This record gives sequence, C-alpha cells and structure tokens, in this order.
Amino acid sequence: MKTLKLTLLAAAATFAMGGAAVAQESPVSFNLGVASDYVYRGVSQTDGGPQVFGGVDLAIGEMGYAGIWASNVDFGDSTKAEVDFYAGVTPTIGIASTDFGVVYYSYVDAPSGSDYNFWEFYASATVPAGPAEIGAAINYSPEFFGGIGDAFYYEVNAAAPLTERLSLSGAVGRQELDGGGDYTTWNLGLGFAINDTIGVDVRYHDTDDKSLGKIGEGRLVASLTASF
Repeated sequence: MKTLKLTLLAAAATFAMGGAAVAQESPVSFNLGVASDYVYRGVSQTDGGPQVFGGVDLAIGEMGYAGIWASNVDFGDSTKAEVDFYAGVTPTIGIASTDFGVVYYSYVDAPSGSDYNFWEFYASATVPAGPAEIGAAINYSPEFFGGIGDAFYYEVNAAAPLTERLSLSGAVGRQELDGGGDYTTWNLGLGFAINDTIGVDVRYHDTDDKSLGKIGEGRLVASLTASF
C-alpha cells in the first residue's frame, strides 16, 4: 500500500497528506513538491500559477502527529505565503483508519484587517474496499478565511490501485459558508509512484460556482512530490 499512499500524497499537494498519511520508520518525515497550480477545495490559491510547497511532520507515540507545511500563494495582494500548523491522532477503529485533528492556517504578509488566518478542526475515516480505499471527511471552522463566519466542508473520496505503481483517485466535496456562497467541488486523477520516495500526479479539479471566476474554473494540475 505504500505506493498507493505515495501517489495520494502527490495528488494532495497539501498539508493534510503529510506525515499523517505516509508512515515513516523515523519519527520525523519531510515532504517537498512542485505543482502547476495550488488548488484548495477546487479553488486556485496561486491565481492559476505554479506552486512550490514543503512540510515537516513529527510522529508522536503510536497514533499522534504534529507538523508544519508551507506554500506560496497569490491572492492579488501583498500576501506571499501560506503556513499551516497542525496536530492530530490517527486511531484505528475496527476496519477504519481515522484521523482527528486541528490546523491553523496563517498567511505571511496578509493585508491588515484581512482576517485571512483561521482555525479548522477535522475528522476523517478510510476503510478498505478490496484493493481500494473509500473515505469520508468533515472539517469545521468557527471563523473561516476572511472572517466570514463559521464554515463546514464535507467530502467523500476513493482511491484504487490500477497497477503496482499507478493509482486512480477522486473526491467530491461540499463547502458550506455562513451567509451564503456554498459550492460543490470534485477532482479525479491518476498518480504514479516513481519509487518509494517520489510520486507524480495529474488531476482535474472543478467547482459548480461560476461566481468564483477563473480561480474556480475547471483545471488540470500536474504535481511532483517527494516524501522522506
């Protein structure tokens, strides 16, 4: 399953698939990568431009973890980067692999009064389905990005190996925002594990919210990720 999880890491290009997703023998693990775009829940965070990202994860005991992850962003203002701090636990409950945690999203050089920084709590579970995996997740923020109030994000996802190193994965999510602006997002892509450290992913993302403009339009994203 390591190659499947490595390709999922390449697919994610986000903190949430860091050390919590890819188990390492060392208590400290790292991930680095580049992508043609940084897409978060269907929305480009780099205005359609390229992304460079990386993170460090620390395993705590048998189930705990903590880490930091960073990426460049482009919001059309002075904001230069996103830096996420997170911690959680990953207990196994029956056949389900679960993940419960909290993340703090912070933004470097964000404009005064932008209220970009926010907390989010998350819970997810994944179960085997033959050689594949299916999962669901829920995220909650009491004060979401931009200070717009509370927000929920719900997702169902699945991944299946096609060969020893090639996998197919996808997800459908729903972002619900206090005061309106709710939208649905989905992605589907192929990941390939070049070896036990490096994975590539090609993925299509889209949303049903045309009010987002070009940052919410459908797009194909390629990424290359190394975890060690």
